[in-house]
Amino acid sequence: MTEVRLQKVLAASGIASRRKCETLMSEGRVEVDGAVITQLGAKVDPEVAVIRVDGKRLPVAESKVYLVANKPRGVVSSMADEEGRRDLRSLLEGRTERLFHVGRLDTDTDGLIVLTNDGEFAHRLAHPSFELQKTYVAQVQGVVKPRVRRQLLDGVTLEDGPVAVDAFRVVSTESGKSLVELVIHEGRNRIVRRLLADVGHPVLALSRTAIGPIRLGDLRSGRVRDLTADELGTLLDAVGL
Repeated sequence: MTEVRLQKVLAASGIASRRKCETLMSEGRVEVDGAVITQLGAKVDPEVAVIRVDGKRLPVAESKVYLVANKPRGVVSSMADEEGRRDLRSLLEGRTERLFHVGRLDTDTDGLIVLTNDGEFAHRLAHPSFELQKTYVAQVQGVVKPRVRRQLLDGVTLEDGPVAVDAFRVVSTESGKSLVELVIHEGRNRIVRRLLADVGHPVLALSRTAIGPIRLGDLRSGRVRDLTADELGTLLDAVGL
């Protein structure tokens, strides 16, 4: 196995968040193969290194996978679609892990979705109590007036209750259509589409571009990448792991 930063190994083993693990190292409380390690850039092979925290042997961490996928429009948010439609497994050619997705994206919505084999991480990431912000870009019908932004920030009452966005901006307007970006921590079914339709601007195309600190960036449609150490560390902190 390739070597991994020691604080990431510690965090993945459930000792504490990555930030707290860095503090443990700085305080001289972490040993690798009998030597105290305080250097935050130190790397280890978690399958062979003998790691101790406060003198206690750290169990070998199970192999956990944390991925970001850019789901194309038309792909079902399922690992095995019973109707035979193209699903998320089609994006994972060559991977043998048993993965599952965190949350969902509508079939007609593209963009960022997280895949993992870490059940507790997935449960917390999807749980509304942690209120992770999600960023969407939508092309909508009509020219969006300034009052719409205030309306969305103040809150709109839908059939299943009130909802408000955390941020909203108009990116561009052309030929009777607008490109807008909104940040929301709600996870209700088709919430962005219903919200924008309610304020008079039905969605023509929708993409999720970020969840918390994770951003699609230049990840191409249909491609998958590993979360970076910084992304994973920030998320572990955000969900209390």
